Amino acid sequence: MDRIFVARLAGLPVFDPAGDRIGRIRDVVVGLRGTQPPRVHGFVVEVQPRRRVFLPITRIISMETGAVIFTGQLNLRRFERRESETLAIGELLDRPVSHDGEAGTVLDLAMEHRPPEWLVTKVAVRHGTRRRGQTAIADWHEVPGLDRPPQDQGAASLLAAFETMRPADLASLLHELPDKRMAEVAAALDDDRLADVLEELPDRDQVVVLGNLDAVRAADVLAEMGPDDAADLLQDLPADQAETLLELMIPEEADPVRRLLDYPEETAGGMMTTEPVILPPDATVAVALAHIRNQEQTTAMAAQVFVSRAPTETPTGRYLGLVHFQRLLREPPSTLIGGLVDPSLDPIRPEFTLHEVASYLATYNMVASPVVDGVGRLLGAVTVDDVLDHLLPDDWRERHD
Repeated sequence: MDRIFVARLAGLPVFDPAGDRIGRIRDVVVGLRGTQPPRVHGFVVEVQPRRRVFLPITRIISMETGAVIFTGQLNLRRFERRESETLAIGELLDRPVSHDGEAGTVLDLAMEHRPPEWLVTKVAVRHGTRRRGQTAIADWHEVPGLDRPPQDQGAASLLAAFETMRPADLASLLHELPDKRMAEVAAALDDDRLADVLEELPDRDQVVVLGNLDAVRAADVLAEMGPDDAADLLQDLPADQAETLLELMIPEEADPVRRLLDYPEETAGGMMTTEPVILPPDATVAVALAHIRNQEQTTAMAAQVFVSRAPTETPTGRYLGLVHFQRLLREPPSTLIGGLVDPSLDPIRPEFTLHEVASYLATYNMVASPVVDGVGRLLGAVTVDDVLDHLLPDDWRERHD
């Protein structure tokens, strides 16, 4: 087999001999040996449902363009990194190094088959800045210090390797990294991407990541999160820190989060989002469809349009009802949505318990429910994924067994 650069393995599908895909490569597990080339132990492979398992290099049949094929024997026990092991992509890419008398960063690593084992033999080092720097391919022993923890480390090469990953999958990758490295990689994401990833991280990891950002950036990231997710995160922080971050957010972004913090966590008010799709009754079907086509809308939020009198920001004017997207698809574009409202569904109140909300959604086969106060104003909507987040065990994001 030819020399293989490890960053190019990230995300490659893994197939068994019958041609069935069993997962994707997420990292390469190596054993560092000082100046000697590290041994490649195997791969971290993500199989469904979001379980990371270890695939020994000895079980690989071939690594062809675009695919990895293995023997078919796979231990589905969750991967746990040993003390003597290092994740080549997650921990070695972007490592600051010195090579040939110049400062540089690790751009990639190359592995080669030297029977009977696989070794990381080459290091691609970028000298200077990312735009103007030159790349050199060096032998492992020519780049000292890779076996020692770095003081500071970037994340550009790692993020490039996983650029197309879904936020939930990137969150799973970050969770496997040491806290320091997790915080470094998270900080290198732009605010939108980091907000999406934070929403998928376990509570503890959220606190670690947010705690390593300066307060102004942390407030900016919170503003990019859904108000319900931001409120959940703030509840895990010390009260004074949470208040500081809320004060740094602009009032229009902080106010919905403050309202949610007033409700007990496992009630409709505590679980709801304050930003569903809300339109006045004189809006047309064409306008409604344009709103739910917005790619920033989640699947659950795009399943229906809520109709209310002005104002249409929560808390709204008098709530009139909802229109399911299937109904919108069956009507002419010029039809006014006020005439399509489903009057048969009573909204829920913010004090409804988790069990009551779950029962409501299950009874009426809904993916989102309107939450209305005592004077008939729409306060927000609870989605089925919000309910599942609270019904599942607290550590469900960490458990893939």
